[in-house]
Amino acid sequence: MNYQISEVQEHEKESLVQLRISAMRESLEAIGRFDPARARGRFLDAFDREATRKIEIDGQLIGFYVLKDKGDHLYLDHLYVHPDFQGQGLGASALAPIIELAQDRQLPLRLCALRGSRSNSFYLSHGFVQTGESEWDLFYEYRVC
Repeated sequence: MNYQISEVQEHEKESLVQLRISAMRESLEAIGRFDPARARGRFLDAFDREATRKIEIDGQLIGFYVLKDKGDHLYLDHLYVHPDFQGQGLGASALAPIIELAQDRQLPLRLCALRGSRSNSFYLSHGFVQTGESEWDLFYEYRVC
C-alpha cells in the first residue's frame, strides 16, 4: 500500500467536494441536515488550495484535510476520509503529522466537528478536549505542552 499526502491542484476541487459529501452524508442525514448543494457551495466558496492536502493510497484519492495557520493557533478546517476507508487508521495517520506540526510550532490545534458525528470520539481519542459548542457543532483543541 502506497500511502501519500500531497498538495492539491485547482482542478481537483470537485473530487474533494464529492468526497466531503460522501464522508458527511451519514452524520448530516442523522440530524436532518443533508443538503449536497449546500455542502458543495460551502466548501467551494472557502476552497483554499494552499491549505489543502489530499490523502491517496496507490494513487486513489481517499481523503483530504485543510489546515490553516491563524497566527496564534492552527485550525483544522476539514479532515475527511471516504467512508469506504474509514476505520482503518488512515485518519489517525493523517492527523499525526498535523499534531506534530502544532507541537513543533508550540501552537494549539483547533477544530470543530458536527454534533453527533463519529468524528467527535475520533478527536477525543487523539487527545483533543472539548472547548465549546454551538447548535450544530462541538469545538475542540489539542493543547501542546
